[in-house]
Amino acid sequence: MPDLNFQVESVEVVPYAATPLLSFRLRVENAVAGEVVHTAAVRCQIQIEATRRSYTPEEQSKMLDLYGEPERWSQTLRTLLWTHADAVVPQFTGVTSVNLKVPCTFDFNVAATKYFHGLSGGDLPLEFLFSGMVFYGDHNGALQVSPVSWQKEAKFRLPQKVWRELIDSYYPNTAWLCLRRDVFDRLNQYKMRRGIPSWEQAIEAVLNAMEPSVKQ
Repeated sequence: MPDLNFQVESVEVVPYAATPLLSFRLRVENAVAGEVVHTAAVRCQIQIEATRRSYTPEEQSKMLDLYGEPERWSQTLRTLLWTHADAVVPQFTGVTSVNLKVPCTFDFNVAATKYFHGLSGGDLPLEFLFSGMVFYGDHNGALQVSPVSWQKEAKFRLPQKVWRELIDSYYPNTAWLCLRRDVFDRLNQYKMRRGIPSWEQAIEAVLNAMEPSVKQ
């Protein structure tokens, strides 16, 4: 019965995709020597191990919405679930490599986006948790199916500059903000009544109007 082990070797930005994608190069090794694996359907849960790195004061201020004041981080800083991804491993014997394509969002209602955006540099500590099914043949050639052990995992440090390169290539000088429909309607009315040509200028007008009261 196959015993698959996984290692994340590298990551790169996928250019010109319909949605922003990171491609992680996944090394798959069967610990049973000489056994042919017909295929494997691999599922992966990716978590951000936020406690495995340090943070500058600037980064802490950007993550106030996630973890609160820095003096509370010993209690609030926790691992975050980032996303799930799937990969199909074709037939191999011994060792092979596949690409694990991971879609990314720049929606600031998503905790992972807030975390990624809050980092000024360095690496993002990730943990990949694997599951799935492996298809192989027994000694008589009959097709057999076995699960990927839930204990299979791999760690990888994603350079923050790679994520920044991804976002800059798909959303240059842009950030996405999702609003409730009633709030959007109010902002739209504000924009039209004042003849403001763009959404950026409308929000700037609101912020400028608030600044005197904020300073007080």
